[in-house]
Amino acid sequence: MSVHQSVIRWQRAPHESDPSTYSRNHRVTLNGDQQVDVSASVEFKGDSSCADPEQMLISAVSSCHMLFFLAIAEFQGYRVESYEDDPLGYLERNDKKGMEVTRIELSPRITFGGDKVPDQKAISRMHAGAHRNCFIRNSITAEVTVNHL
Repeated sequence: MSVHQSVIRWQRAPHESDPSTYSRNHRVTLNGDQQVDVSASVEFKGDSSCADPEQMLISAVSSCHMLFFLAIAEFQGYRVESYEDDPLGYLERNDKKGMEVTRIELSPRITFGGDKVPDQKAISRMHAGAHRNCFIRNSITAEVTVNHL
């Protein structure tokens, strides 16, 4: 077991363009005093210059998948030179008349180096293993798909 924490700090301030409400901007502090400016998404009166929680969720899913993929590739003797992804998350209405991130699409692009380069079948198996083992994906109800071809 492991425990993970962050620090969230918000202080009332006027909304930049709507004086009838408050600013959604806040700061998240992570390990090593990394600070991320966060706000609601623009559609919910957030600040477009900040990350939003939905972006952070899809980034966490993508990052977790990548880390498992890299570990599996290394264990199988493959050398990954680069890994890039542009994940998409869809915030949609659910059956309970609320909103939720219903789908997350990962589209990893991977470059291999060294003498041993996997074929598409091996890459698919590595993605399946990463998908199955990703802690974050296993913690959410959104459908996560991996488009890697």
